[in-house]
Amino acid sequence: MRLTIIILILVTAIGGSVVVFGFLTNQEQEVTPDITPYEKLQNYKEELEKINQYNMKILEDLQQQIADSDDVNLEQLREEIDVLKRVISDNKAELEQVIQRLSKMKSNP
Repeated sequence: MRLTIIILILVTAIGGSVVVFGFLTNQEQEVTPDITPYEKLQNYKEELEKINQYNMKILEDLQQQIADSDDVNLEQLREEIDVLKRVISDNKAELEQVIQRLSKMKSNP
């Protein structure tokens, strides 16, 4: 059980690192059309929503593992759930700020 959680966290961390490294080292210049700040913020909002959904899925999986577990290491799982809840809460707060900025930008073209 503990090994599964550690592997899940490691895979997430390594995957995120690979994506960030690939993004930073991408030397290919892509021609992007002029994107307005509103569109950039809209895209950012959509990405935040996807991240939040992914974190919620991980949280549900961890809670299910606790419900199904009779392991003595439940405290570590509870701590991981608390961390995920804080991350989700922070993402929601940031998402609300983005939505507010989007509504202001839309009302003031």
